[in-house]
Amino acid sequence: MKHSFIALIEDKCTSCMLCVRECPAWCISLDSHTIDVTEEGARRPRKVNVLDSFEIDYSLCMYCGVCIDVCPFDALAWDEHRALVTTNREDMLLGIVELGPSGSS
Repeated sequence: MKHSFIALIEDKCTSCMLCVRECPAWCISLDSHTIDVTEEGARRPRKVNVLDSFEIDYSLCMYCGVCIDVCPFDALAWDEHRALVTTNREDMLLGIVELGPSGSS
């Protein structure tokens, strides 16, 4: 498979930070907050992480795929239908909206 673009499937991301910790290039940043979710019949609310921001700096990324391999929820995937085409370094920092799967826009 061609390693061209890493897509984020936002609804699968649990903000576990495994991709951030395991990335050898340290090109991924993630911010989240915790909310309490109350379920009927539960003794107490459970805490759930909510993704606030997720960014990949493609000027640092080695396209090694470690982040994709370590994600236990398949929230990151190769997207062979897109490629990053830019010569401007500032345009290589992509967030949640830009990293969404190609079929989502």
